[in-house]
Amino acid sequence: MSADNSYLESVKKQFLYYKMLGEKAMDQLEPEQLFVSINEDTNSIATIIKHISGNMLSRWTDFLTSDGEKKWRNRDAEFENDLKSKEEVVEVWNKGWNCLENALESLKPEQLTDIIYIRNEGHTVIEAINRQLAHYPYHVGQIVFYAKQLKTSEWNSLSIPKNKSGNYNAEKFAKEKEIKNFTDDELKKLK
Repeated sequence: MSADNSYLESVKKQFLYYKMLGEKAMDQLEPEQLFVSINEDTNSIATIIKHISGNMLSRWTDFLTSDGEKKWRNRDAEFENDLKSKEEVVEVWNKGWNCLENALESLKPEQLTDIIYIRNEGHTVIEAINRQLAHYPYHVGQIVFYAKQLKTSEWNSLSIPKNKSGNYNAEKFAKEKEIKNFTDDELKKLK
C-alpha cells in the first residue's frame, strides 16, 4: 500500500473512531440530557452536534470544487438549539458524518496535494483533512466530557478504564509487535 493510500485509510479509521466515541458517550445518557446546558456560555450536546454537522456539510460538500465555507451555511444558527428529540440529534449527526465519509471515499491518493479553499485560504487536501481531524475530535471530547458529567449512574469507560493502565499495557506488550492503526482494536471494543 502506498503512503498516500495508507494516509487515507488511517484518517478514515480515525474519523470513524471519534464518531463511535461520540455515539457511545451519547448512548449512556437519557434523551433529555442531550439538551442540558449548564450556563449561557456552554452548549448542550445537541448544540455541539448541530455545529459539527453544519461544519461537516459545509466543508465536505463539493470538497474539491467549492470553498469549504459555503454561502448557504449559517454558522451562528448552529449554536441556537432547535432540535427537540434524540432522533433529530442522531439524524443531524449522521447527516454530517455521511457527508464526510462520502467525500473521503471519493478521494484518490493523487488528489492529496491538490489545493482547496476554506474561507478563501488555500490548503492542500491533506491540510484540509488534518484541520478537520483536529476539529471534530475537539468537539467529540467536549461531548464525552459533558456526558460523563451528566451521567447519573456508572460510566462505561470508552478508553482505558481508570486504574487499569497496567493491565492494558501488560496485555499489549504480551503480543508480538505488529504494524496496524491504533484504532483497529479500539473500534472492535466500541462496536
